[in-house]
Amino acid sequence: MGWPDVVELAFPSSENPDNSSVAEQRDPGQSWVRLGIDVGGTFTDLVLLRDGQIRTAKVLSTPSPEWGVFTALEKMGPVDIDLFCHGMTVATNALLERKGSPTLFLTTEGFRDILAIARQNRPSLYDLTQPKPEPVVLRHHCLEVKERCSVAGVLEALTDAEIERVLQVVAERIERDGIQSIGVGFLFSFLYPEHEQRLGAALRKTFPNLHISLSCEVAPEFREYERLSTTAIDAYLSPALAGYLHQLAQGCEKRGIPQPLIMQSSGGVTSIAQAAAHASVALLSGPAGGVYGGAYLGQLSGYADLLSFDMGGTSTDVALIQKGIPQVSPAAVVCGLPVQQPQIDLHTVSAGGGSLAQLLPGGGLQVGPESAGSHPGPACYGRGGTAPTVTDANLWLGYLPDRGCLGESVQLRRDLAEQALRTVADPLGLSVQEVAVGIRTLANGQMVRALRVISVERGLDPVDFSLLAFGGAGPMHACALAEELGIGRILIPAACGVLSALGMALADLRRDYRRAILQPLRQLGAEGSHLSHWAAPLILQAQVDFQQPALHFSLDLRYRGQSFELGIPVQLSDPIEHIEQQFHAIHQQRYGWQDPAQQVEVIQLRLRAVQALPKVPLVAPNPLPGDPSEPAGLSPLRGQRLAWFERTFQTVPVYARLRMGVGFQLQGPAIVELPEATAVIEAGWQGQVDEVGTLILGRR
Repeated sequence: MGWPDVVELAFPSSENPDNSSVAEQRDPGQSWVRLGIDVGGTFTDLVLLRDGQIRTAKVLSTPSPEWGVFTALEKMGPVDIDLFCHGMTVATNALLERKGSPTLFLTTEGFRDILAIARQNRPSLYDLTQPKPEPVVLRHHCLEVKERCSVAGVLEALTDAEIERVLQVVAERIERDGIQSIGVGFLFSFLYPEHEQRLGAALRKTFPNLHISLSCEVAPEFREYERLSTTAIDAYLSPALAGYLHQLAQGCEKRGIPQPLIMQSSGGVTSIAQAAAHASVALLSGPAGGVYGGAYLGQLSGYADLLSFDMGGTSTDVALIQKGIPQVSPAAVVCGLPVQQPQIDLHTVSAGGGSLAQLLPGGGLQVGPESAGSHPGPACYGRGGTAPTVTDANLWLGYLPDRGCLGESVQLRRDLAEQALRTVADPLGLSVQEVAVGIRTLANGQMVRALRVISVERGLDPVDFSLLAFGGAGPMHACALAEELGIGRILIPAACGVLSALGMALADLRRDYRRAILQPLRQLGAEGSHLSHWAAPLILQAQVDFQQPALHFSLDLRYRGQSFELGIPVQLSDPIEHIEQQFHAIHQQRYGWQDPAQQVEVIQLRLRAVQALPKVPLVAPNPLPGDPSEPAGLSPLRGQRLAWFERTFQTVPVYARLRMGVGFQLQGPAIVELPEATAVIEAGWQGQVDEVGTLILGRR
């Protein structure tokens, strides 16, 4: 088996994307050095895997993402790297801030306003005044093309004369508006892509410096608004992401570092050329890395069914992991806009360490959705913040150390946290203690509801899962959430503060393919074609893109008349009756009912192709590396602290995670300080460090 070429610097055109084909043969027994770097909005996290050991670094992402990458690398010193996997928020931030490239959108005549009309769904059901999110391409940049297809075929052909007219109009818009990218989305191009392909070829030939996104390449699925919205977003973001990746590739070449593979929202990596050509596949690469890393570590520790819980500074992301595989959704809503690309199935709530606590007009207390961000940050940072946050409450309750350092520039101050908490406590006539406990309880309530969404609301009992806690604040709230949900096991990875970067370092190559079918399920069997006929072109493309990929198929099925589908994993050899029974059973689990007499429809076939990259076995050193101030031989017990446990303040032991070797045991109530996080071990829980360095908590 060969591995992808990560040396070639130039990006191929989107017509011939880099297929990450074989570049070299490696001895399977040879040790690989894998690097994962996750660039967030505030911090850049690095994980280096070599000989089973993990080395980490965390630096600021400013002034630019590539600066954060190379600054983190400098902290590692000279090292030979075999594989570099990278995730970032460049595309996400460009979408959030509407800082993409000037874009034209070409669509079927009569459908110019489809991006603006969108769906009838409102952001807030009972607020008729709340505006819908603005599309990334405004109306005056949406142009019509004379052509038309339907489900039955071509109704109006795209003529050569019409293509020439469109090219002339595009040239004028480039001159007048500085257009840098073009999206093309025609009706029913997921069934009949020829019109898009002909116009796309003409645009690429005439304007070779423009980025061109075709909906038949980006998201060949039915539902015209979602498909066209995804294509517009892809065109809007791709030039910005391509520019960043080009600078990153140049910097890697100068430093003798392999060109990076890019983390996708689906939880696998792809070539830098593919990501540059289609930015929509990497919108949620950071959270996806964390879930993938958590699933991998969970399996190493012997736990394959997990609820992933990632609590950061502004929000909390939760995800479902079954049988060691993160669940993937075929689409997501990002910044209020639909994106029809496979995504790790995340549910996000506005509850993070920086979430602000504020008084409601009726006299109640609310936590979030507003956040203090990194500037000024929580009041306890001493950077000018005055409103109380979840972090201020946790500090005042003793879970964080007064005058403790956060990174290299922030010192936590309990007196400032108390001042902020009093701004809410005094108007309510409550004590600071009551408000601090209340803020923490409200934040926990939001996160419990999020975990119920991905479990109970899908017919799953949280009791059957273990809770995987990571992120800067996740381990601080994990025990409280587990007790509320009846979960009896918690996993806290040693690298929980940089788990997204670890997941990137461990990820495999992945591509997703799809083909619309749109017919009754039983008709497939009646025609004798079954699934192999529909899967053949997808398999052929996967074999072009990868060598010896593992192929995983699924069908999007629904009852006739439904407007939503369920993804059902299948084998191409499965009888139609078996697939139908499987759909009924999964529908029963998800929604509590089934109707075997109802006709089942096939919407589309999906193929997930995975080419495994060499894994690095993880071993928990004793003690963990990364902090020269924690030499081997020191007692794990760092000291004691007065903290809030069992509805009162009591003195509890504080342990240094870096000093805890394999097999170390502890009992709650206790506090464990990790390099990038703090774990609060409630009374009634006990923990032990396993062989891969994960702290496993269980109820006594």
